[in-house]
Amino acid sequence: MFKVIGVRFRDNGKIYYFSPDTLKIEVGQHVIVETARGVEYGTVVLGEREIEGSRVVNSLKSVIRIATQEDDERNAQNKQKSKEAYEICKEKIRKHNLKMKLIDCEYTFDNNKVLFYFTADGRIDFRELVKDLASIFKTRIELRQIGVRDETKIKGGIGICGRPLCCNTYLSEFIPVSIKMAKEQNLSLNPSKISGMCGRLMCCLKNEQDTYEYLNSKLPRVGEEVKIKGGGRGTVQEVNVLRQRVKLIITDDKDEKSLEEYRIEDLAFRPRRKKDKGRGDKDQKKSSNNREKKEGSPE
Repeated sequence: MFKVIGVRFRDNGKIYYFSPDTLKIEVGQHVIVETARGVEYGTVVLGEREIEGSRVVNSLKSVIRIATQEDDERNAQNKQKSKEAYEICKEKIRKHNLKMKLIDCEYTFDNNKVLFYFTADGRIDFRELVKDLASIFKTRIELRQIGVRDETKIKGGIGICGRPLCCNTYLSEFIPVSIKMAKEQNLSLNPSKISGMCGRLMCCLKNEQDTYEYLNSKLPRVGEEVKIKGGGRGTVQEVNVLRQRVKLIITDDKDEKSLEEYRIEDLAFRPRRKKDKGRGDKDQKKSSNNREKKEGSPE
C-alpha cells in the first residue's frame, strides 16, 4: 500500500498521485511537484489516502513543497504569458499559411517549455513555425496535435441540455461511448440529436446506460411472441422501458387484431441474455486513453 494525495494540473484534468512524505497537505492547497514535463504547479483534489501498488502507473514521486506566495504569483504570471504567447503563435500561423487551428497555450511552471495545442485535418509541417517561436520565446517549443474531443474539453461550452459540457466541468477522462448505447436507450439515431459540440457521440449517453441495460434485460424484444399469464399469446409491438410495460398485438379467434398494454408481471417470456461488451468499446477506450496522453497532462 502507498500513501498518496491526488493532484490536478488543469481544472478538469486527470488526477495524478504523489507521495506527501512528511508534509501535512490538505485538499484545496497548491503544491509543487516533479513530473515528466519538469517541475509543475498543481492543486490537491484528493486528501491523504492509501492505495494499492497496482494503481500507481509510474514510480511514485514525492511532493517537493507546498506552494508559497511566490509560487502562486509565478503561476499567475505564467498564465498571463501563456495568453500573450497564444496571440503571437496565432499570428505566426497566419504568416506561414498553415492549415491548423490553435486551441491553447501553456507554459510549464519552470518556464522550461512552452506547449501549443492545435487541431488539424492531417499532418502539418510546422518546422519553420517552431523555429520562429523558439527565436521569440528563447525556450523549448512543443506543438501537440489533439482531437476534436480534446478541443471541446479545453474550450468548453453549453450543451443541448442547457448546462456546461460534462467534459469541461467534471469528467477527468473521456469515457467510451458507442452507438449501441443510443439504441439501447431507444433514442433517435439522428446525428444532430445524439452528438455533442465536438461532433462525436455525447458523453452523457453513458450516464444512464447501466440503468437501461438492467431495465431492458427484464423486457421482451420487439417482434417477440410472448405468453399472457391469464391465457393467450401476443406479439410485442412496443416496449416502454421506464414504465416496464409492453404493448402486444393480440389476434382473436376471428383473426381480428387488437393492441393491448400489459405489465411485465403479467407476461411470460424467455429473459434476455446479458450482452458481452463489444471489442469496439474496448478499442474506443484505448483510443480515448491515447488522446488523453496527447493532451499533455503531466504524468
